[in-house]
Amino acid sequence: MDDDLLLRYSRQILLPEIDINGQSLLAESTVVIIGIGGLGSPISMYLAAAGVGNLVLVDHDVVELSNLQRQIVHSTQDLGKNKVVSAKDRLLALNPNVKVKIIPKMLEKTDFNKLFSSVDAVVDATDNFESRFEINRQCVKHSKPLISGAAIRFEGQVTVFQTSINSPCYRCLYNDDITTAENCIETGVIAPLLGIIGSIQALETLKVLTNTGVSLDGRLLLLDALGMEWQTMKFKKDPKCPVCSTRSPSAT
Repeated sequence: MDDDLLLRYSRQILLPEIDINGQSLLAESTVVIIGIGGLGSPISMYLAAAGVGNLVLVDHDVVELSNLQRQIVHSTQDLGKNKVVSAKDRLLALNPNVKVKIIPKMLEKTDFNKLFSSVDAVVDATDNFESRFEINRQCVKHSKPLISGAAIRFEGQVTVFQTSINSPCYRCLYNDDITTAENCIETGVIAPLLGIIGSIQALETLKVLTNTGVSLDGRLLLLDALGMEWQTMKFKKDPKCPVCSTRSPSAT
């Protein structure tokens, strides 16, 4: 690591939990972020700024004017651009030392095998249950840690699903009976809430990559932003979960 990189990341390297070894781990890591909207914006910016060496951005959508209230990785000049193209430009301007790969389409089931084979962590920044269930299935299948977040109105939540055989998955927390999912188009969302939840997702990702601290595995962190109250709900693996109950004992 040259002098410029040491200076860039000096405030992280000073942390004994990170130090030069942890920073090197980040530089060698690959993280896929699915969804470059309200949550994906702060997640991608903080991971790039922190020195995660390889970021894979997945989103099929384009930047619209209504996005700019909360999707801070994009700007007015990006209107009409694909979100991953817009975000890549911003991230490389923020930190030219990271490598950014873009996938400007919706992932098909066959895409996951190739994509997930070489990543160290997956961040779910999507806004619908169908995508979340499929991302969870693929993370369990490929034994990849999943950092999940959601935000609507003034409410947000974050959790982490690790790869241990005893760790719950997203399907343990939410079952397939969920048929209606609210989104910000229909119900609205306050802008800074996405920054709060996305920043926590980014932090949990850095902890997972450096094996630092205690992750939110088995805990759902809930925020009521109107009352500015935090709650933590513990949940366990569902022994009858159709997704993770047959997880291989060799999973780590």
